[in-house]
Amino acid sequence: MEFDVVVVGAGPAGLTAAYKLAQHGKSVLVLEQDDRYVGGISKTVQHRGFRFDIGGHRFFSKAKEIEDLWQEVLGDDLIDVPRCSRIYYNRRFFAYPLKPWDALTKMGIVETTRCVLSYGKAKMFPVPHPDNFEDWVSNQFGRRLFEIFFKTYTEKVWGMKCREISADWAAQRIKGLSLGEAIRNALPFRSRPRSGKQVIKTLIDTFRYPRLGPGMMWERMAERVVSLGGTIRMGAKSGSLRRDDQPFPWQIDVVEVTGKRYSVRCRHIISSMPIRTLVSSLDPAVPQEVKIAAQSLKYRDFLTVALMLHKPAIDFQDNWIYIHDSSVKVGRIQNYRNWSPEMVPDPNQACYGLEYFCFEGDGLWEASDQELIELAKGELIALKLAKSEDIIDGCVVRQPKAYPVYDAHYATHVATIRNYLSSATPGLHLVGRNGMHKYNNQDHSMKTAMIVADNILSGRQMLDPWKVNQDAEYHEEETVQKPSGRLVPRSRNR
Repeated sequence: MEFDVVVVGAGPAGLTAAYKLAQHGKSVLVLEQDDRYVGGISKTVQHRGFRFDIGGHRFFSKAKEIEDLWQEVLGDDLIDVPRCSRIYYNRRFFAYPLKPWDALTKMGIVETTRCVLSYGKAKMFPVPHPDNFEDWVSNQFGRRLFEIFFKTYTEKVWGMKCREISADWAAQRIKGLSLGEAIRNALPFRSRPRSGKQVIKTLIDTFRYPRLGPGMMWERMAERVVSLGGTIRMGAKSGSLRRDDQPFPWQIDVVEVTGKRYSVRCRHIISSMPIRTLVSSLDPAVPQEVKIAAQSLKYRDFLTVALMLHKPAIDFQDNWIYIHDSSVKVGRIQNYRNWSPEMVPDPNQACYGLEYFCFEGDGLWEASDQELIELAKGELIALKLAKSEDIIDGCVVRQPKAYPVYDAHYATHVATIRNYLSSATPGLHLVGRNGMHKYNNQDHSMKTAMIVADNILSGRQMLDPWKVNQDAEYHEEETVQKPSGRLVPRSRNR
């Protein structure tokens, strides 16, 4: 039971690292707590022939090596999907990204004028050094558009006021986008980017998608890991992580859902588990200040209520709709058939995913599946997106710790933990969204895993995975060889 590397978590980051290491002959063990699905939050759940995501996952990246890996794993099973999404606000649907004529006709000339004037004011008198979401978005779009198209939805997602959310989250999720850029993108005579590297992700027109959902990618990658000699244990949870001076310096206690318990040794651990969980698992125990920092990190949890419909009278063409309406609890609605027709078993059927953001243990999280299905039915009907007689079935999936919370102090807590781990736990590598407490897309998570795998294979840190998605350019960078032999990032666009 000795391995070169143990990977904790079979999400995009964990499987990417395991695949790359197995390709280079390393002995790899992957521990996945879920006893059925790989892919983490990018898994695809199946229910009576229907398939649905835990949130929609577009396959688009500015990093060529990520696009190449997706192509290598799935090939022709990746389909091209036209992007179609809207915002539901004030009982109307607005195209997103913005289309000026659509917004003008639906908001009216008075409201549109207010938005334009508000944007002009923001450009002339921006909030200096914005450190919270409200001020950052107001600088980019104007305060009036912030109030219309950002405030309600964002507070649903996070369960906190926009002024309590760090500007870091906006910078990562909406980077490069402003009202001016959205308008330029909507103009019919705009010049098209010469490559995907010049596209703002929020504005892309098409993306690739596995024909059977995102889980198809990770299931296929897991198969490849095993075919290369790697081991994947489903329903296996890591317990304590102990370090000593043995040739295999890390020992991990494993507990399986079957009740089986055992220990494994390894030279390296790649962890995508939540930092809070990781820190509490380390033996010997961490210093008190590190323990407090880890316990202070917060997470937002997530529910998907998938409703199956037969011959829906109202079948919207969007991939997803953002619900900016405080009268309902649902935050976003997916139409899975519009991601891929093969997500539903019959062309006369549809499957809508209603997404609810909550905290583990609150009223929504603790509600029964039937209560949640009835809530989702009522809200879908209230939004006039379905009729009662259309809905034939429902299924609930709970996803704990779906989103790391970017509150005012998260960066300080993460820095405290990183500083300790970098000196006290050699051979322990953090990757992925929860593993680094960074709101990464799946391509960012994969990139962190690739960098860590390269560092392990080379025996030294060639690149820093913490810089992935740190700013708008890093994941577009290439590497160049300096005379010292050290690989360093060089931006294409600076």
